[in-house]
Amino acid sequence: MNKNNQQGPLADGGKLKLAIQKSGRLHDDSIRLLKECGIDISNGVNKLKAEANNFPIEVYFLRDDDIPQYVEDAVADIGFVGENVVYEKKKKVAVVEKLGFGKCRLSIAVRRNEEYDNEQFLSGKKIATSYPVILGDFLKAKGVSAEIHEISGSVEIAPGIGLADAICDLVSSGSTLFMNGLKETETILQSQAVLIKHANLVPAKQLLLDRLLFRIQSVKKAKNNKYILLNAPNDKLNEIIGLLPGMKSPTVLPLAEAGWSSVHSVLNENDFWDIIEQLKAAGAQGILVVPIEKMII
Repeated sequence: MNKNNQQGPLADGGKLKLAIQKSGRLHDDSIRLLKECGIDISNGVNKLKAEANNFPIEVYFLRDDDIPQYVEDAVADIGFVGENVVYEKKKKVAVVEKLGFGKCRLSIAVRRNEEYDNEQFLSGKKIATSYPVILGDFLKAKGVSAEIHEISGSVEIAPGIGLADAICDLVSSGSTLFMNGLKETETILQSQAVLIKHANLVPAKQLLLDRLLFRIQSVKKAKNNKYILLNAPNDKLNEIIGLLPGMKSPTVLPLAEAGWSSVHSVLNENDFWDIIEQLKAAGAQGILVVPIEKMII
């Protein structure tokens, strides 16, 4: 046996099978995430399956809408897919991790010149959508009786051609709605790409998934945090340290100049600017901000 190709007891048919979108808005980000996790996947031209040389994983390139079914049937062990697809298809899969990309929302939109007070506006109306299950659940929960008209694409043109009174569709920036004379009135689902898994993974596959999740979570933590270095006068050191949440406690090193120290820490992206302003006000100087490639805790 060639030792360079040996991957232990899982080498023969024991690879984790991952389904991702073969083309579209989630494909590129899925491939990018795998690369950031140190897993290099190249599917060549029109190939529907690829393998990594440095991790026991096979990637299947499928239609986004089909991924939950493939995972439920154990054709794939796991999948990267939009939450909207998971909840629309209602297959027996488990959502394991939110991946942080492909963010959008499923919203109701009506003609821009119409007055929309609340969801009761939709009573008796015809609503065009590619998500009849999610929309139906929403209308039922709100006690609204409306006609759902299922169409597979170009939902936003339905009111303009008299096919529907309103639509329920995915929205990112809202520019497509605006160009079609519509306005967003009600968000019924916030969605992003998620990692789903087969309901009953065998232990060996679960171990591989745990390894992959460890890498994904490390990449996500790095993107959400910044490494900072700053110079602090020693008489303000305690105040400055108190402003830094960090992972445990900041690193403090004496500078060559007496009375000053260098402070190293990590800040969350959401709190970054507020804390930087407080650090400046407390006397911190020479603040450097460095991106983090991976973050292992």
